[in-house]
Amino acid sequence: MQTIGERLEDARKKKGISLREAAEATKIRSDYLQNFETNKFDFDLAEIYVRGFLRTYANFLKVSADKIVNDYTALTASASRTRQPNREVYGRMDISVASAAPVNEVSAAAAPDASTTETPRRLPRPGNVSAGAALDPAIVYRIGIGALIVVVLGLIAWGIFALVHNNKPDAARASTSNLSVTPANEPSITFVALDSVRIKVSVRNPDGTPGDVLLPDVTLTRGESRTVPKRGPLYLTATALENVAIEENGRRINIRDQGLTGYNRVQIGR
Repeated sequence: MQTIGERLEDARKKKGISLREAAEATKIRSDYLQNFETNKFDFDLAEIYVRGFLRTYANFLKVSADKIVNDYTALTASASRTRQPNREVYGRMDISVASAAPVNEVSAAAAPDASTTETPRRLPRPGNVSAGAALDPAIVYRIGIGALIVVVLGLIAWGIFALVHNNKPDAARASTSNLSVTPANEPSITFVALDSVRIKVSVRNPDGTPGDVLLPDVTLTRGESRTVPKRGPLYLTATALENVAIEENGRRINIRDQGLTGYNRVQIGR
């Protein structure tokens, strides 16, 4: 009659797989599987794990798991009955050796059941089995999807904030420019955008050179306007003069009607 280990080993070899492949498939350490196949069950592993691993390995090899576990139970019960006399002998040996020690040591050694009580097995570290059961793949997947959604929403919010923040300076300049920036009794001139255009307005010096900048480079969209004080002749620089109109004293003049177009600079006033 074949032993437990021989049945397991024969079944594995018939499947044509190695111990390493079996370990990867069952998530049981290969050294545990090797101990099973060599009928070595007395190793540092809790009884519940031994039975569970045997059942898993037998099912994987298409061997009757109930038969394997029942044979293992009978084997361990028989081994337990065989080992019982040995524990008593070892107990007597311990006591006899301790008799030569001081009185207090002898008393400690002779305490009831001190040498014959079987110490509980330490549960081993679960290893690959617990590591595989610790995290449910479905939970990991949901956590990953949730984290991805949070990141995407964060990027969208950041993009909206950046867009609004970048537009604030122009809006602020537009509001301040459309407010009264010159005294009511001081002459002024207004530049109106007929279409998108970038303009700059500066004072003309007596020698004909550009002087103080009244309106720094600013981009106007259709319908936007800027008003500056008119303190003598001015220079208007625009990327498209045909897209600029001038309003002064209630009159509007379209620069394109003067035949001026494109990127250029024009003097306003004398």
